[in-house]
Amino acid sequence: MNRAPMADVSNQGPPRHWAGKGNRHRGTRGTGRASRGDRRRSRGGRRVLGVVVVAVLVLVAGLGAWTWRNDGYLFGIETPLAAEDYDGPGGEEIQVDIPEGANGAVIGEVLVQHDVVASYGAFKRAFDQNPAAPGIQPGTHTVLTRMPAADAVAMLAENDVDRGGLTVPEGLTVAQIRERMIATGWPEKKTNQAFENIGQHLPQQAGGNPEGWLFPQTYDVDPERTPPADVVRMMVEMTVSQLEDAGAPQERWEDVLIRASLIEREAARPEDRPRMSGVIQRRLDQDWTLGIDAAVLYGTGRTSGALTRAELDDASNEYNLRIHKGLPPTPISNPGRASIDAALNPADGTEMYWVTVNHETGETKFATSNEEFEALVAELRQWEADNPDWHE
Repeated sequence: MNRAPMADVSNQGPPRHWAGKGNRHRGTRGTGRASRGDRRRSRGGRRVLGVVVVAVLVLVAGLGAWTWRNDGYLFGIETPLAAEDYDGPGGEEIQVDIPEGANGAVIGEVLVQHDVVASYGAFKRAFDQNPAAPGIQPGTHTVLTRMPAADAVAMLAENDVDRGGLTVPEGLTVAQIRERMIATGWPEKKTNQAFENIGQHLPQQAGGNPEGWLFPQTYDVDPERTPPADVVRMMVEMTVSQLEDAGAPQERWEDVLIRASLIEREAARPEDRPRMSGVIQRRLDQDWTLGIDAAVLYGTGRTSGALTRAELDDASNEYNLRIHKGLPPTPISNPGRASIDAALNPADGTEMYWVTVNHETGETKFATSNEEFEALVAELRQWEADNPDWHE
């Protein structure tokens, strides 16, 4: 910062020729020079003035820094330093693409490039002030050109976006993911070949079986530019990345995915996942069968529908966890990160059972004793009797 030179006040005292009336005048000497007391007062005055000047400069600098850090606003009042912002209400509709994993800085750059907001500074202030801003989703958003930054952030946070690409929901099987790719537009023959050759992308822990190793999320791919073999490779690589990020020991990868796949198929609410994981661990520790019907169903080749008595009694189904102890031989679905985390962090407790007592809402209750479990089963049967037309 350039500052104007300060005036030299060090010699601005009484005129040298003024001496008063001889030595009788307090504060002067007969020689006309200032007395020691005058010089002390002069030096004291200069010190006070210097302190005041420094204090003013510090205050100005501090207010300037405060204003700069608050994007040109001083105590909430806009100053000439404020970043440029549009007054609104906005112009024509346009679409902007927010990339996967974009933070506020990236989003701001995208909006400035498309003339949605006038400046990054205005966007940053609006982003920081809107508690919903961190929830802005990646994908294609419809917005307006030349919008006030606060309106742009609010619109992005509220938008339902067209994410495009391939969306793989949690809990699908490999067969369902292959069908989804074909339905989305990937050629059936090449897609089937990609799944037949998927073993080359799997880690050794998978034992050649891709079930559980295709991570569910939205992938920025399309049938016109991404070969199906690349798509399945991306899904496997993402699973490995998520296992590593979750802290799963490499030798436990398959075990974690098996547990997570059971939780994924059974849990309807986030808070149920670690509790289910705890029940699984305690039943294994006590050498109980797991009794998880989602696994029995997977072994029949289906993913929905009621199990018949013959299917429940079928010992040839190696996924029949009502009969066979331990975990199933492979995962039964492709689990998301929440289920992976639950599999690695089972909840403590004494619960040994769970029952989904309302198929429509997914409400699940837990029990410690067999008597409590039977009461929950009766509650489920009553719900089924009250809702005869409900189907999975």
